[in-house]
Amino acid sequence: MKGAHEAILWNPLEGGDVQCFLCSHKCRIKDGKRGFCRGRENRQGVLYSLVYGQLIAEHLDPIEKKPMYHFLPGSTSYSISTPGCNFRCGFCQNWQISQIAGSVESFATVGLSPEEVVRRALSAGASSISYTYTEPTIFMEFALDCARLAKAKGLKNVFVTNGYQTPEAVEAMKGLIDGANVDLKSFSDEFYRKYCKATLAPVLESIRNMHKAGILVEVTTLVLPGENDSADELRQTAEFLAGVSANIPWHVSRFHPDFQVLDKGPTPTAKILEAVEIGRKAGLNYVYAGNLPSREYSDTICPKCNKSVISRTGYNVTSIRLNADRSCGFCGYALDIVLD
Repeated sequence: MKGAHEAILWNPLEGGDVQCFLCSHKCRIKDGKRGFCRGRENRQGVLYSLVYGQLIAEHLDPIEKKPMYHFLPGSTSYSISTPGCNFRCGFCQNWQISQIAGSVESFATVGLSPEEVVRRALSAGASSISYTYTEPTIFMEFALDCARLAKAKGLKNVFVTNGYQTPEAVEAMKGLIDGANVDLKSFSDEFYRKYCKATLAPVLESIRNMHKAGILVEVTTLVLPGENDSADELRQTAEFLAGVSANIPWHVSRFHPDFQVLDKGPTPTAKILEAVEIGRKAGLNYVYAGNLPSREYSDTICPKCNKSVISRTGYNVTSIRLNADRSCGFCGYALDIVLD
């Protein structure tokens, strides 16, 4: 079977079952069955990844598209994914490749080795490889094999993720994954159970663990009208992030109808701007508005002198005013930004 590769982070159990602890579903999987992500299968007491090296998407993207605003600003990232996800978000904007209705084998994929992925990234002039579009946790084995080779060639590595890793998975990422944008979809466990078939606590734990592991963390919240957009919930989200680090960039993004959630209109611009102000009042130094045309909320502003140190138009960086030591080019304030 294409893509079959012995998995990491699992234990054998009695009766031929296995316990996967890659993600926080921690599926107990019987012989011949697959986990919740449908990308991992128990074969006679051994757990296998079915998506290793099976790419459903590959593109060269601006790193700002991830969105990563404090990580190699203005660079490009070779971006890859395999099919599947360990969430079931009804508002997913990449649902065609993430929401597996049948089996992963039904997808038309391109088989690539880690060596070829790194070669293509270098050939494209990328500064990093991003594991994105679907959920990179479910193809962790392949992502980490690519990341090891990429690091040896001077490339950095980025996860764009729902943050449902176990602590053991974050430990496996340590030293290999340099940056991560984590979707913190809500500060409500009820929301996670209803819309994602998951829970909130593991995501919060992963954000803390990634930050402790030295991974540069940025967070995105898609603001869904009437669901996760109350001022109280947005404040709780911002206060949690500020409690981890005031320097975590928070991207509050405008929702548009997609997949199964077609009965809600786009998020009002006023609600996004309200979220920006809530984040700032909670003590976050960097709050960005996503899916809005206004440049005012996409520039990186120095927390000390309030001048724009990175200017953006859409996904394009138009100017960077930082010193070589990552300090503000106007006042010298130290900024938590990874430069090439």
